[in-house]
Amino acid sequence: MTHDAPRLLPCGDTAFTIEFGSGIDARLSARVLALDTALAERALPGVLEAVPTYRSLTVHLDPLRADPAELGRAVLALAGEPLAAVPAPRLWRIPVVYGGAFGIDLDAVAAHHGLTPEQVIARHSAPEYRVAMIGFLPGYAYLEGLDSGLALSRRPSPRPVTPAGTISIGGAQALVASIAAPSGWHLLGRTPEKTFVPERDPVFLLRPGDRVRFVPTPAERWDALAAAAEAGEPVAELCAG
Repeated sequence: MTHDAPRLLPCGDTAFTIEFGSGIDARLSARVLALDTALAERALPGVLEAVPTYRSLTVHLDPLRADPAELGRAVLALAGEPLAAVPAPRLWRIPVVYGGAFGIDLDAVAAHHGLTPEQVIARHSAPEYRVAMIGFLPGYAYLEGLDSGLALSRRPSPRPVTPAGTISIGGAQALVASIAAPSGWHLLGRTPEKTFVPERDPVFLLRPGDRVRFVPTPAERWDALAAAAEAGEPVAELCAG
C-alpha cells in the first residue's frame, strides 16, 4: 500500500526522513531519487548526507548549522514540487559464476520452483535490474526486477558468513553483496567484481538508479577475473545508457 503525500518523520536531532509510501514500488523509488537529486542541487545549509531507500529519503544534518524541524519542513516542501530530472542511469554488465561453490543454494532454489538449475540461471540473468538502494552494509546493492517466478522467502536460519560478491535473492528482491557478511538470502552465484573499495573514488561501484544485467560466466574464468579485480581492474562492463 502506498500514499501520495510525503510525510516528515523526525529521527532525533540529527536526522529526519521523508517517506513517500510503504512498499516496494518503482514510482516511489523514482520520487525518492528525484528528491535526492533536488536536495543535492539546492545545497541547503546543514545537510550532511542524504540516504535514499526504496520508499524514503533520510537526511542527516548538523544541528549547529540548521534547525532540524525547520530544515525538515523545507525538504518536505521540496518533496512536493514537480519531480527533478535525475542523472541518466548507467548500465552495468556484471559477470556471475552460478552454482557449485559459488552459489550453494542454486539447486535448492531450482527444486523449490520445479525448475532446473539452468532454468533458474536463465531467468535470473534475463531481466535488466534497477538499483533501488544501497544499504545494510557499505556498498550492498538492493535490486528491483527479479522474475516473480523466482521469488522465495528468506532462509529460516541465516548463515553467519557469506562471501563478498555474492549474488542472491530474498523475497522479491535481488542483491549484490559488497563484503563478507551474515545473510539469510539464497546464494545463486558470485561475481569477482569489487563493488566497494574504500580507497577508490568512488568507493561504491553501483549507485541508486543504475541498471544491472547479470552475465553467466564459466567457473573456469573465475581465477583470472578475480585476479584482475584484485589488481584494481574493472571486470564489470559499463555500457552506454
